[in-house]
This record gives sequence, C-alpha cells and structure tokens, in this order.
Amino acid sequence: MKYFAVQVRTLKEDSYIAQLNEYLRFRHDKQEFMFPKRKLSVRRMGKTSDEIRPVFPGYIFVAADEIDPELFNIMRGTKNFTRFLKNNKEITPITGRDLTVLQHFLHFGGLADTSLVTFDENDRIIVKSGPMQGLEGLIVKVDKRKKRAKISLDFANENFLIDLAFDVLEEHSREV
Repeated sequence: MKYFAVQVRTLKEDSYIAQLNEYLRFRHDKQEFMFPKRKLSVRRMGKTSDEIRPVFPGYIFVAADEIDPELFNIMRGTKNFTRFLKNNKEITPITGRDLTVLQHFLHFGGLADTSLVTFDENDRIIVKSGPMQGLEGLIVKVDKRKKRAKISLDFANENFLIDLAFDVLEEHSREV
C-alpha cells in the first residue's frame, strides 16, 4: 500500500471522509482514509477538558495501491475537496521523511494520546512512551504548567509547530 495526501477544507476533514466512505462503500477494500488526530488537555476559565485536534489540519491520507480514475473522480467531485499532492495532474505517493512522520502518527491508531515523560537533573525532557517518543530532537519548547511540548514538524515542504500533551512520571530531586 502507498499513502497519498489530499488537501481538503480545514475543519471539514471528518465529514469529507464520511462522504467518501458512503460513496465508495462498494469498493471499501481498495482504499482506506486516515485523518491523524492528537489529544490535548485545554484549560478554559479554570476548567480542564480534553480536546481532539488534527495533527495535519486540512489534510487527509489515502492508503491505496494507486489513485485510479474511478477513485480520482469520486474524490475530486466530493464537497470540500481542494487538491491532491503534488497536484491533480501529478499525484505522487508520500515518500522519505514525510512518510516516516505520517507512519509515526498512524502507528498510534489515528489518535496520538498523552506521552509519559520525566525530566533529568538539567531539566531536559526524557520521553518514556507515547507519540513524542522518537521526536525528542524536534522538541522546540516545553511548557510544564500546561503539560505540552511544541514539536517542529516538516511535512510536504512546510515546517509547522504542533503541541503534544505529556504527563510527568516523576521529578528528579534537585539539590541547591
């Protein structure tokens, strides 16, 4: 299976996938649509709640052997479609570093949950498990109070920051 990226209207990704699954139910075994998400704890007006946010806003991914004419026409004709990547005339599968990043988030079953971390004596973050594991070198900022780490991702020749949540397992004691 190859992975292809499709740009759609932001905030319409889930409805686009639902429409495609309905239109393509007669051939559901030939392709799979994915929209990786992440879970964050958000505090508003003193109350904390969990929110589910996209990892790649405005993009869905198709796992298929190829984008055949039937699939192409149905996807292109579905509401909220923008374009295939690279472009509609030159649809190319995701490769290299982009594929590695995508597979990292798909490994968590579509939802990147909270990572478990500790901090060493120099206050550096050490990821024990979760979606931040393997991305330690891409962490640009850690907010201990909000329990979030900003990760710098490079995908489709664009660099962007996403927040991933973490829980602290244990704090090392510090001597003054």
